Amino acid sequence: MKIFVAKDAGYCFGVRDAVNLAHTTAEEYGNVYMLGDIVHNENVVEKLKKVGTKVVQNLEEIPADKPVLLRAHGTATDVWQKAKEKNMKIIDATCPLVQEIHDEVSKLEKEGRRIIIIGDHGHDEVVGIASQVVDPIVIANPAEAKEIRKIKKAGIVSQSTQTIENVQEIINILMTKIFDLRFVNTICFPTKRNQNQIKELADLCDVMLIIGSFTSANSKRLAQLSKVRNSNSHQITCAKDIDLDWFTNAESVGISAGASTPDNLIEEVVVFVTHRDQEVEKETVYG
Repeated sequence: MKIFVAKDAGYCFGVRDAVNLAHTTAEEYGNVYMLGDIVHNENVVEKLKKVGTKVVQNLEEIPADKPVLLRAHGTATDVWQKAKEKNMKIIDATCPLVQEIHDEVSKLEKEGRRIIIIGDHGHDEVVGIASQVVDPIVIANPAEAKEIRKIKKAGIVSQSTQTIENVQEIINILMTKIFDLRFVNTICFPTKRNQNQIKELADLCDVMLIIGSFTSANSKRLAQLSKVRNSNSHQITCAKDIDLDWFTNAESVGISAGASTPDNLIEEVVVFVTHRDQEVEKETVYG
């Protein structure tokens, strides 16, 4: 059996940098506090707890002499302001590509445009983007786009991990409702790259394994993309989730992972699949 591993599976650079920053900050200060989980992956969160990271719900829970780490997803402006007013030690782990979205929505608003964000309601990144402007509209899917009333002038961005297909479908609908529409494509390049590899592997392989937490919107979207093209696609959190029945009569397996999945979980899955078949070929890096 052949095993294909997506070249860009797992951590994107923004998540990797944020996790590394949490490690180094915890080592320097003894503890580092975060408002919510640094990434949507339970394995990563548990490991970080062991080195001194602590998750809290508000700034008041953080001791005066300890730093607060603002996560890769971005942070709402009122939280930033409050932390500054309290003279807290702020460690900014915001992904630079997310920061670019903040900058773009601010520019669009200055042009007098109503801001529309294509993204998941309540997602940390979307909440952070929305806080940059006044009264934005969040649209998660085409059905919601159809409910929007006509707007004279609007600016549109998307959550960085949205699928191209969902964004395109929503834009097509909004073009019939907005007279002056300006769209800035803010799907990040690691997401585009990973999605393209998933699509190609799903067409190429008999079985697809997408590794990622079910709390990760990014991982769930990758699994959905694969499932559309290959019905034998499965989202798993680790090697223990694998059902051997999936491999019946299979000659090839494609493996990818969400942007918050660490390297060790990907390697464990590769090892598990390799050891179950005596005739398996050495894995091929795809992409």
